[in-house]
Amino acid sequence: MTEAAFDFLRAEIADCQVARPLARVTEVGRGLLRIIGAGADWGMGDRVLAGTAPAALGGEIVALDGQGATVLTDEAPEGIRLGDPVERAVSACIAPHDSWLGRVIDPFGRPLDGRPLIRGTFARPLRAAPPPPAVRRRLGARLETGLRVFNTLLPLVRGQRIGLFAGSGVGKSTLLSQFARHVAADVIVIALIGERGRELREFVEDVLGPDGMARSVVVAATSDQSALIRRRCAWAAMAVAERFRDQGKQVLFLADSVTRLAEAHREVALAAGEPPSLRGYPPSTAHLIMALAERAGPGPEGAGDISAVFSVLVAGSDMDEPVADILRGVLDGHVVMDRDIAERGRYPAINLLRSVSRSLPAAADEAENRLIGRARRLLGAYDRAEMMIQAGLYVAGSDPLVDAAIRVWPQLDAFLSEAEPDGVGASFARLAEILARSEEGPAYQT
Repeated sequence: MTEAAFDFLRAEIADCQVARPLARVTEVGRGLLRIIGAGADWGMGDRVLAGTAPAALGGEIVALDGQGATVLTDEAPEGIRLGDPVERAVSACIAPHDSWLGRVIDPFGRPLDGRPLIRGTFARPLRAAPPPPAVRRRLGARLETGLRVFNTLLPLVRGQRIGLFAGSGVGKSTLLSQFARHVAADVIVIALIGERGRELREFVEDVLGPDGMARSVVVAATSDQSALIRRRCAWAAMAVAERFRDQGKQVLFLADSVTRLAEAHREVALAAGEPPSLRGYPPSTAHLIMALAERAGPGPEGAGDISAVFSVLVAGSDMDEPVADILRGVLDGHVVMDRDIAERGRYPAINLLRSVSRSLPAAADEAENRLIGRARRLLGAYDRAEMMIQAGLYVAGSDPLVDAAIRVWPQLDAFLSEAEPDGVGASFARLAEILARSEEGPAYQT
């Protein structure tokens, strides 16, 4: 037998229970059950099955006290009766294995692609603590992304965590797929939180393709599943990423999206009795988001790094809504996608002037930082004068910086959407070529 087969057998034997203690239902409410008789090893976050097979109803323990436990069910508890048995099904852990690469799994570590899945011998907690801050390494080397704008003006480095902020239909998921295909990493872990069910196969087969899937683990919870499962999806995916990081590998973690994670947590927290505060979000939302983000980033000495991209769906492009505001404050950079830019046909629709990478200036040398600064000044000058230029009110020679911005704006704007297969050096060479034109050529004529 192969070593993988022995791993599988060891994991299955370790999970066997000599006894299966049962609790009993004492109270049935709207989506909530009260149970008594829970074992001493039952804990917060454990999954349970209430009722009798095949109609047993799944749920999760959301509160414990001296008299028993409160269970939030996946669906309305229709048919559940007082005295029905309740069995603990799954603990708040997941056991990743090397063979999960190339697989699509659910938040419980079960296969979604119809093939058997080996469970690892070591179970990891879903809500693990991040590495101690005093022993974590600093941000690492710049990563090749396959896109000129991220190779130059918005660099992504090893261990960096960035947010991708966009409204619906602006190209957020498409940009995430470009990261999945082109960013230099050993392993990619993708959390699809509350995605449409029809998009999963398309993402796996068309977006990632065989080469992308070969180094990826996709953890998916579709939009029709309960808030408990959608929330668990983000934690399970991060636990998988941590497993490969601890092996010394460079991991790219992609989450789509943190907004749906926060919405799922809101449903769970409100049902469990937590009061709403931040536009309906409970106070624990901030800690939930920040705790997840802190688990990514540079690892300790001897481990790898988790470079992370968290997407945020901002309604009406409101960057001050609670989820966006919380995440922006804890990350190492943010990328804002603009609907107006998308509507004029430039993808990815990145608003560079509202975006920032906190890996700069350390991620670039002195010459590269001069190019980045010059490009930002020209784009800012054109943005301030754009209305006058389009109305024909700008007079050539009024502002030398605006004159220079007008000369290169079409090429500089196109640069923000161009792919670059030849690496970071070629991207900076192209940027330098464009900026050189800002110092030459005829003056702008009204």
